[in-house]
Amino acid sequence: MANDKEALMGMGFDAARVEWALKATGNRGLQPAMDHLFEHEGQPIPDLSAVSESTSRPARDAMDVDDDEDAEALKSLGLKANDVEAKSIKCSECGKIFRNTAVAQFHAEKSGHQEFEESTDEIKPLTEEEKKAKLAELRQKMTEKRERKAIEDAKEAKISETIRRKSGKDMGAIKEDMEKRQALKDAEQKKKDKIEDARAKAAIKAQIEADKKARAEKFAREKALRHGEEIVDAPAAAPAASTSTAPASGVAGKDFKETRLQIRMSTGGQPYTTTLSSDAPLREVAEFLAGQSLSVDVETISFAQHFPRKAFSKSDFNKSLRELGLTPSAVLIATPP
Repeated sequence: MANDKEALMGMGFDAARVEWALKATGNRGLQPAMDHLFEHEGQPIPDLSAVSESTSRPARDAMDVDDDEDAEALKSLGLKANDVEAKSIKCSECGKIFRNTAVAQFHAEKSGHQEFEESTDEIKPLTEEEKKAKLAELRQKMTEKRERKAIEDAKEAKISETIRRKSGKDMGAIKEDMEKRQALKDAEQKKKDKIEDARAKAAIKAQIEADKKARAEKFAREKALRHGEEIVDAPAAAPAASTSTAPASGVAGKDFKETRLQIRMSTGGQPYTTTLSSDAPLREVAEFLAGQSLSVDVETISFAQHFPRKAFSKSDFNKSLRELGLTPSAVLIATPP
């Protein structure tokens, strides 16, 4: 037993694990202990006092069949006790010879063989050369098993790495696609904002020109009054222009779903800009303005347009921006009460 323990420890096994294997296999030699070590590799070492010792009887060179326990063992192997002195037990299925019933039972558990017979062949103790050869064989088996495990671990690691890389690649493709979609969306919105800004600027420019013309007409009237001259109204071209402009604006406005508005307060200050649906009523413009300034009351605010010159009444609050000819863009003057 001491030699077996030293041999197993010399192969690199932990002392406590060697003691467990020897006790669990009933100290039946190197091979059973090695089998136990390989089968329970990686498992925690139990309390040795709780390890079953039912098969830990010392091996016998010869079997005494008069002993009740040995008789039961022989019976379990399919043998009958007799008066013949048996020096070993032979497996009828594979021909292997075993020193005692304990080793034979271990073989039966491992191989599933059930047919055994008594044998008068004596198993000679292993010579030093045989022991060295056996030890070398066990070491070779252990090395091969470790190499197989290393190969399997390497395969599993490679598979895991492949899965990880594929997952990362898929996530990268999804992220790239999302970025492209967002870029297209931003470009479309930028283009739309640019068009709306151009329309608003055009409307503002037209309003400025109308304001200049109105101021020139006012100045001309005031000058005529100061000099007692006859007041000459502006040519009818202005109403005609107004008439021609409003329908044109109305016709063009039918094609626009949204209206961009610039709202100036008659009291001065920064103008407000918003974009509403062309089908939104004028009241919604008043509500927007009330949300921007606490000084604005929806029910009392009024709107007017300088070009073409027009004042909107309360009845116009329920009309849509399209109906009022404000599409696609317009400048409104808001006057609080």
